[in-house]
Amino acid sequence: MAGTDDTVADEDALYVLTAVLLTPAQFPSVLGDDYPAACAALGLEPYAEGYGLVLGQDDGGARWTVVVDDVSLVAVAIASWDCGMEYDLSPDDRSVVCALPGWPLALAVAAPGVPAPHDPLPDPEAEGTDLPALTPPDTESWGPPQRRLGADEIALQWAAWREQIDEATAFAGTDVAGSADDTAGENAADVTHASDASGSADELGAGDPDTGASTDADTSADTADAAEERPADDTVSSGGHPGVRRVLEEAHAYVDSPPPPGRIRSSFAPGGARTLRADGPGWSLVARTDDIAFILLDEEPGEVLPVGRGTELPGLLKALEALAVRPA
Repeated sequence: MAGTDDTVADEDALYVLTAVLLTPAQFPSVLGDDYPAACAALGLEPYAEGYGLVLGQDDGGARWTVVVDDVSLVAVAIASWDCGMEYDLSPDDRSVVCALPGWPLALAVAAPGVPAPHDPLPDPEAEGTDLPALTPPDTESWGPPQRRLGADEIALQWAAWREQIDEATAFAGTDVAGSADDTAGENAADVTHASDASGSADELGAGDPDTGASTDADTSADTADAAEERPADDTVSSGGHPGVRRVLEEAHAYVDSPPPPGRIRSSFAPGGARTLRADGPGWSLVARTDDIAFILLDEEPGEVLPVGRGTELPGLLKALEALAVRPA
């Protein structure tokens, strides 16, 4: 990810390191299950047009997240960086909504020529009204942010995770209304085992494919390599898991009662398919519309549970795809 140094707000220099989108279709999953929740985590109104988040350091090295309403400018910058091109991201002062201390994501880069990244010192004139600094999630624990980031990583490394599932499991039937077929889910990828080669199981969720952020640079490669090294017979059952049945029931309920914007998102996948990301209370689902689904649960730290395609899943995925928001 390229970076530029520009003045973006209040004539204070901000050395831009990266930027991410905060829109109904694309937002850092670490912030919440849907777009309104992600906005609320930053104290923002969930405007339909969305925002851009510019992450950088000031002259003293302090971390800042500058929120701008010029979404198109940030989107162009991210697309350029993703293509390996340089782009001077210089939002106009009038587009700046606010500047928040800290970063919501862990960055593996820092601005040259300034002190190491650190949280800004409290403003002595704020009289205790300063917002706490944004911080990335703790990778040593498991909870909603780590679960959502884990789902993002599976979406990013779909091929590596899909290779772990045999065809008997992939095509087993699962009733989305709640009664799972006894043959479903004979294989489930255990993130703890799949991450042995790279360290902590929670490193699965260290990256965020919905953003252009430079997070832990080696995590995606380590996760994919570790997944390939995982023994094929290292399995646990997921077909009759009550959490899986609950997720499928709640996902099915979205069809009748659409959830908040961003709770279901759709992105490109090869072969004309789409990658679906859906979240709910305590769960995340990743699926390809032409294939199977994976589920992560708050109550199952580091465990990835596959859902066979069968006869019921295709209809559910088609219905969810119809509700999903897509990047513009």
